[in-house]
Amino acid sequence: MTQTADQPMADLLDNLLCFDVYAVDLAFGRVYKPLLEPLGLTYPQMLVLTALWREDGVSVGAIGDLLSLETNTLTPLIKRMETRGLVRRERDKADERRVLVHLSERGEALRTEIEPALICAGEATGLTLEEGRKLQTMLRKLRNDLNTAARNAAE
Repeated sequence: MTQTADQPMADLLDNLLCFDVYAVDLAFGRVYKPLLEPLGLTYPQMLVLTALWREDGVSVGAIGDLLSLETNTLTPLIKRMETRGLVRRERDKADERRVLVHLSERGEALRTEIEPALICAGEATGLTLEEGRKLQTMLRKLRNDLNTAARNAAE
């Protein structure tokens, strides 16, 4: 969605898909913040835990790939989580350059505490399960297409 020559500039913001996606991200943040604060978690920390519940003992790079976060953003986040006793970091014995991240007992225990927040945030969308899945499919296609376009532009 882009502006056309016959479209007034005042309407531009209303027609920017990127703005709507950005605004939805901010709205999700406003929903999650009060749900995660009692657990002492931020939204990005919850995402890291969720990634590790999917597969424990993975590299920082693999977590970054899964969450679309750069290593320089993820490393300090994981260090703070380690300080709080949620995860444990260790060098990969096969490749000392890689850092593997493991759940601690506390990090694993948070799974049951976070589930109500996930359900509440899902309900806050007002979408049915079917609508949510369709939207997810469309957003993943959009993300993949944009990533492809960005890679092609960089070449």
